[in-house]
Amino acid sequence: MGTNSQYAPTTKYMIVARFEVEGVVEKPDVIGAIFGQTEGLFGPDLDLRELQKSGRIGRIEIHLESKHDKTSGTITIPSSLDKTSTAIIAAAVQSVDRIGPCAAKLTLDKVADIREDKRRHILDRAKEILRTWVIEESPSTDDMVKEVSGVIRSADIVAFGPERLPAGPEVAAIGSIILVEGRADVLNLLRCGIRNAIGIEGTKIPQTIIELCKTKETTAFLDGDRGGDLILKELMQVAPVDYIVRAPLGKEVEELTPKEIMRCLREKVPVETGGKPQAARPEPIQMVRAPTVQLPEGVVGKARELRGTLEGILLDANMGEIAKLPVSELASKLADYHGVETIVFDGVVTQRLLDLAEEHGVKLIVGDRIAELTRRPSSVRIMTLPEVAGPQGS
Repeated sequence: MGTNSQYAPTTKYMIVARFEVEGVVEKPDVIGAIFGQTEGLFGPDLDLRELQKSGRIGRIEIHLESKHDKTSGTITIPSSLDKTSTAIIAAAVQSVDRIGPCAAKLTLDKVADIREDKRRHILDRAKEILRTWVIEESPSTDDMVKEVSGVIRSADIVAFGPERLPAGPEVAAIGSIILVEGRADVLNLLRCGIRNAIGIEGTKIPQTIIELCKTKETTAFLDGDRGGDLILKELMQVAPVDYIVRAPLGKEVEELTPKEIMRCLREKVPVETGGKPQAARPEPIQMVRAPTVQLPEGVVGKARELRGTLEGILLDANMGEIAKLPVSELASKLADYHGVETIVFDGVVTQRLLDLAEEHGVKLIVGDRIAELTRRPSSVRIMTLPEVAGPQGS
């Protein structure tokens, strides 16, 4: 992203760090290292994944270049946390010492208060407006409306209920609501003129949401990723929902254009349980995804066998074992084996491994969990050990 205007309006600080790597790495390797090496350091309140889901940490931007078997670049992280928490996040990012398979050195460049930049920009803009106002005897009404219309819509957002959830101004007034994941989603719907959206703000469903669902026609409009799946599953267990809407696979509601938002809402799926359900709901993923594809015979057994071993198995088209090796060697040694169609391993599915799998014709990857991905190849199916083998201990 090139300018501050592309970040969420709540952003207060910008963490900027530089990195140097002894080797050639790509953007997904840098992002994976940041998430992987900071995970669990300070608990869920300062976990980067959770902070991104709630909108308090924005999208991490990486700019890099590789020369002479070395890679260097910058990392930019927008933050809406307070100064203390932002400083902790900056220090945690600076502690990263490996990117991909290579040694790395991260140096904090600065933590900038972008509100100061914004204040300067506003003052410059105010001077420009005043000069234009004085020079032009009769300014165009249409131009003035266009100039301020975006600001008015953003200002319409309200804090709803005791949890102070981000919401459109008409949530209380009309008989239907749209549930979204967070503040950025509410703002995006406001820009489209949709004024009855309310943000859940996390995977735990607030009591205010539960009470609203009991009295209003409710549409759940969630991101098209694993986070959206988890929120939907929790929501369906505790609150009566009438319709389900999902953003396209891999996209977030806050990223959608007005045209995409309206198309998604026109294609909402009713929850067909004979009215407002009061007990446990059906599995939500089955309502919004295509029918489950039959797994190759033997994959379930391999998935159960590998749990807790930190090992991986490479299988051919007939489920024959090609190789068994430590998880740490999968990415570096995959190219040494031919005919691999399935990888089952007790580790994290990263963007680097996924890209290598696509390159070598792998059709199925089963890992313990899935990292933050920037791209999902259509030719590679991704599943987790719990999805294939059931919960731990089953």
